[in-house]
Amino acid sequence: MTDKALSGVRILDMTHVQSGPTCTQLLAWFGADVIKVERPGVGDATRGQLRDIPDVDSLYFTMLNHNKRSITLNTKSEAGKAIFTKLIESCDVMVENFAPGALDRMGFGWERIQEINPRMIMASIKGFGPGPYQDCKVYENVAQCAGGSASTTGFADGPPLVTGAQIGDSGTGLHLALGIVTALYQREQTGRGQKVLAAMQDGVLNLCRVKLRDQQRLAHGPLKEYPQYGEGKAFGEATPRAGNASGGGQPGWILKCKGWETDPDAYIYFITQAPVWKKICDVIGKPEWKEDTEYATPDARLNKLGAVFNTIEAWTKTKTKFEVMDICNPLDIPVGPILSMKEIAEEPSLRETGTIVEVDHPERGKYLTVGNPIKLSDSPAEVTRSPLLGEHTEEILSQVLGLSSQDIEQARADGAV
Repeated sequence: MTDKALSGVRILDMTHVQSGPTCTQLLAWFGADVIKVERPGVGDATRGQLRDIPDVDSLYFTMLNHNKRSITLNTKSEAGKAIFTKLIESCDVMVENFAPGALDRMGFGWERIQEINPRMIMASIKGFGPGPYQDCKVYENVAQCAGGSASTTGFADGPPLVTGAQIGDSGTGLHLALGIVTALYQREQTGRGQKVLAAMQDGVLNLCRVKLRDQQRLAHGPLKEYPQYGEGKAFGEATPRAGNASGGGQPGWILKCKGWETDPDAYIYFITQAPVWKKICDVIGKPEWKEDTEYATPDARLNKLGAVFNTIEAWTKTKTKFEVMDICNPLDIPVGPILSMKEIAEEPSLRETGTIVEVDHPERGKYLTVGNPIKLSDSPAEVTRSPLLGEHTEEILSQVLGLSSQDIEQARADGAV
């Protein structure tokens, strides 16, 4: 077995909850040695949040902290600060998502970290970048709202909506991981560490770039691919909510399938891609639309997309979502089933690729988690369980920091670990 892609890189993980742990877990999957620092007796707050089994680490924690080692450390004590200093000396990257100014108050601001280890890369997740809101506390849905996602999600006649995808927390963690790897690469050329910042507002906006595109297009006329254009409704000054419209040049919509009356996920996403329009007409029993000037071209269809999708839906309602897939895919008609989390969890192909992984935990038993979504041919990711609180404290103190058994006992006596 060859070394992992990030073998030899040591991460000092000062993160908690979701955004930071997402980043460090990804690095751990690629082979980095991630040392998670936690408060003695308490640990990451998510260990106890949304528990489904009493007195056992929650799924919230376990699914965000695979492949890591845990050390407990009281950084408020002098002995704890001394150990923390040694950890900074021994690591390549520190990752933190504390409230603004927390590290400075601990006595470990950027200048002090550079003094201890000039090669250290300090990576931070904050809610907002520099500006009027930089000191505000931010959670997932706040980031979605401030980053432009919520205002453009939902239907035009309804309120803004947040999405079930964790684009604020996990999305920003993914952005930060790229920043860290980039900084590590640059350090190979310069020998110097640097600061890496990923703001949650910025991360959400990056994922909403097509909506910023549409904001600028509004200055030149209505957004014809949006449903309200076909409904004859006026556009306002800002990018509107577009329901289930595709957001691109190929109109799409979510349509009911057979069984929708009792199954909340009996739906399919159907795209009326221009190159296969004639095939769509044949499939849904509307061959006359192929030559009808009211329907034959994409521009002609834009003001009647509602009627077009209603007609397609009349056909999809006679088929299950998987039958629609079986009919449309061989014809290159782009469709996608609305898969429930239950269906995803039970899909064999996702197990085979390691996208869904079953992990065995000493206290909770077997559970499902998401594996590494990024596959490297020479560095396959192996998902190992999350650590128990402080499970590797002695191992890290002795093997990483070189402390003797006597030193470790003294650190315990001093309340450092």
